[in-house]
Amino acid sequence: MSSTHREIPGTIFFDGPMSTKGYPLNKMCYSFNNADAREAFKADEAGYCDKFGLTEAQKKAILKRDLNELLRLGGSVYYLAKFAGLLGLNMQDIGGMQTGRTKEEFQAYLDSQGRGKNNG
Repeated sequence: MSSTHREIPGTIFFDGPMSTKGYPLNKMCYSFNNADAREAFKADEAGYCDKFGLTEAQKKAILKRDLNELLRLGGSVYYLAKFAGLLGLNMQDIGGMQTGRTKEEFQAYLDSQGRGKNNG
């Protein structure tokens, strides 16, 4: 880790080196803006990963739907949200995964902090 980063337990810094590491993954996720790309992915997920040159670790995490591992492998949360959407997941689902909670537990946490869907 670069000496310019503070240590924050559980935080994955998305900096220049991580951006380079995740470029193929993020490019693939960006492609999901296109309906034809989403259908191509659904038809052959592994082949679609290969088309973008994902590493074996990135491909494995995509196939396992492991969003936390994808973050560690250079995924940008903004692009991974497109992948999550393809899977029918929303930001509360992702937040739950990142914090080890269910979607409902995470939503309840947000509500208790005044940040939930009913609180702006």
